[in-house]
Amino acid sequence: MTSRRSFISKTLLGGAAVALSHPLMSMPAASYRRIMGANDRLNIAIAGLGRRVGAYYEPIAKKEANVHLRYLCDVMKSQREKALREISERIDYQPETENDIRKVLDDKDVDILVNATPDHWHTPGSVMAMKAGKHVYVEKPCSHNMDENELLVEAAGKYGKVVQMGNQQRSSLHTTKVITDIHNGLIGTPYKAVAFYTNTRGEVPVQQPAPVPEGLDWDLWQGPATRREYTHNTWDYNWHWYGWNYGTAEAGNNATHELDVARWALGVDYPEYAEVEGAKRHFENDGWEMYDTMLATFKFKGNKIIQWDGKSRNGYDTYGAGRGTIIYGSEGSVFMDRGKYRRYDRVGKLVDSFDSNSDEAGTALGGGGSLTTAHMLNFFDTIRGKAKLTAPIDDASISMAMVHYTNIAYRTGRSFEIDPESGKIRDRKAMKLWGREYAPGWEVKL
Repeated sequence: MTSRRSFISKTLLGGAAVALSHPLMSMPAASYRRIMGANDRLNIAIAGLGRRVGAYYEPIAKKEANVHLRYLCDVMKSQREKALREISERIDYQPETENDIRKVLDDKDVDILVNATPDHWHTPGSVMAMKAGKHVYVEKPCSHNMDENELLVEAAGKYGKVVQMGNQQRSSLHTTKVITDIHNGLIGTPYKAVAFYTNTRGEVPVQQPAPVPEGLDWDLWQGPATRREYTHNTWDYNWHWYGWNYGTAEAGNNATHELDVARWALGVDYPEYAEVEGAKRHFENDGWEMYDTMLATFKFKGNKIIQWDGKSRNGYDTYGAGRGTIIYGSEGSVFMDRGKYRRYDRVGKLVDSFDSNSDEAGTALGGGGSLTTAHMLNFFDTIRGKAKLTAPIDDASISMAMVHYTNIAYRTGRSFEIDPESGKIRDRKAMKLWGREYAPGWEVKL
């Protein structure tokens, strides 16, 4: 089978809008087709004005970004009003507010869609944007399932658009440096990475039928998802835990970041094998419908292993931080997170450390900070031909695959082998969850 990386390399043919290899070895900026002049102002629309939107205010308001916020789009009226008030404190003009993303994408003056909608909208909304001629900054997870994962990469190639995922640690200078050093033998041969996430999320309400909240376009919020009646508080974050129609569980919500760093550090692509041990361990009778505790293991060529240790609702401090990645090598180990790294020799002695001035949030809802700002500025500069993407979508989607393998293995109760070239699962039952059912008329089409 043709891998998505092979597909991209065949379709871009020198008109590259996404990097084709590992970000540390990406082609120089001069190789990108200069879609816009280096100093041209970019018109931006943000779709999805929930907890994440505050992270975009700083990069949009920066003078050196040279961007114009044209639209604030959300299906909830109160979200539009709140975001408009907040951004108006940082810019000296007023963007338009809009309920319907389709109307935003019809505006030919919009150059960029920042897609911060719920997970089930990420790929459909991003593909719609590319078809309408827009570049896309899509928040994690960039896809809801493996089929969408492939479609997103194919769309970037077909329409020649710059697409960056919001895995902002790729724009961390200290992370880039230490991973470069790891690739150059800093800890000998790296062989294992442990990615972890620890939080103390509380009890979630059991779903109860309720009137649609005032100001919410529930039908448009569901968009590509199959339709159901509204239940209390679904639209406001708890959709993450209310089944698989909308969310991607904690793996998609947070493991995305650290699994990406782990794969980057080990220099691997698709695994050969995936297995998980996961369950709902807390608040037995609450409304949380997915695992809240997970240990996922991925085996790669060269006898390399990545594990994700996710504890959503147990705050025991196993690793000395709420989230991060540990890389084990034949001659030492490295711990890194968004703000620091620590290097140890083979016997466990601390031999090197670094603390950055990053203010990027860790486990707080919404997040944002200096890494998000750097990541978005990198995206803007790549569109202008002045930089190369730090998280090109063809590479980011391979990290994203581990999220989907985690969820598929949990939902089927099966471990499975994977074709390391194409990423396809060698298990018929598991492959039934490769894609999803869409609401009629909302199927993703290139």
